[in-house]
Amino acid sequence: MSAPEALQWSVDNCTIQRSLDVMGDRWSLIVLREVFQGIRRFDDMTLRTAIPRQVLTDRLRRLVDDGVLRRVPYRVPGQRERHEYRLTDKGLDLYPVLIALQEWGNRYLADEAGPPVEFAHRDCGEPVRLVLRCAAGHDLDTSRAVAGRLGPGAVRREPA
Repeated sequence: MSAPEALQWSVDNCTIQRSLDVMGDRWSLIVLREVFQGIRRFDDMTLRTAIPRQVLTDRLRRLVDDGVLRRVPYRVPGQRERHEYRLTDKGLDLYPVLIALQEWGNRYLADEAGPPVEFAHRDCGEPVRLVLRCAAGHDLDTSRAVAGRLGPGAVRREPA
């Protein structure tokens, strides 16, 4: 059996790896879940999650530095200025990632009663579902209908 052709190509510029460098730890995704649910303030996030305060501070800073979130100042009367965290366009583009993770979790990990949170279309109220669709407009019924192939940024590996 010969080696897979993919071994001839470098993964040094892999956009999946680069995405995971930004979002790849569990706490970053939990922070995103909270912000997508309207929880934008540090203290509120600590109430809803088990994220240690220092870890939350680090994740929020990293998500801001990576352009996923932006800090917006606010002041409660009589208190010092603080910041809440809002999604940037780059952050909003992660919504399908969160929905995909939730759909997978709903299918394999939900309690018998069902998931505790659903995502719904603001206009009609119906649940949101992800659809695999090719650029020609064909809906794919199964993930097995998808195949990886070389993209325009593929770089051949240097021989060892």
